[in-house]
Amino acid sequence: MSHRQLSARALQLSFGEHQVLRGASIEIPSGRRLALLGAYGSCKTSLLRLLAGAVRPDAGQVAVDGEPIDYHRAGLRQHRQVVQLVAQDPDDQLFAADVYRDVAFGPVNLGLPVEQVRERVAEVLSRLRIEDLAERPIHQLSFGQRKRVAIAGALAMRPCVMLLDEPTAGLDPQGVAEMTEALERLLAADTTVVIATHDVDFALAWADSVAVLRDGQLRHGEPAELLGDVALITGARLRVPTVLSVLNRLGL
Repeated sequence: MSHRQLSARALQLSFGEHQVLRGASIEIPSGRRLALLGAYGSCKTSLLRLLAGAVRPDAGQVAVDGEPIDYHRAGLRQHRQVVQLVAQDPDDQLFAADVYRDVAFGPVNLGLPVEQVRERVAEVLSRLRIEDLAERPIHQLSFGQRKRVAIAGALAMRPCVMLLDEPTAGLDPQGVAEMTEALERLLAADTTVVIATHDVDFALAWADSVAVLRDGQLRHGEPAELLGDVALITGARLRVPTVLSVLNRLGL
């Protein structure tokens, strides 16, 4: 599915007089896993919302295959078939009475025939290994289950790019393992996966590349190189991953 290239160029965004993005640019590698890193309050979520077309930048542009987003209704509808955003709190996205109807919501609103909707729902529930939840009321799900159902709803739109805001936040170790498996299944479906996180150890272990958000700008590169850059990481109010910190102390 990830045959489309999502990019951002010279993004600027302000809230009132506070400028939070100052020329942030990135090209997101297709079919790969990218971790967007930043401290709490660094506006990772705002950047994801810009990439998803939910927010329009003050300056700069978000583009798919070099074509800027059209912010009219039809253009945004088209963009959201390419790029889907999954919020940090699944309760911000889940609203139907049960899992099946929630996951089916997007395909139904695309005007797909009933049989195609059923096929898409069955496909994504199977891919995320949550078929047993199909008839469960949303309010009976655990937090981790609700997160995976929110991902299923986005995946049912068959996007090329999935943006996930802090997908492992609030999960216990078992929940993190289940979420990691869910992310791997997205990648196996040839979906580009971007996660926003402040968990440097997870990013180092999981990502093909990382982008560090610091002072409203982005640095993009190889995980070990960027996450081992002490000046960059501490300046971004993060910490060097444990493994890299130990290697640094050993002079390796």
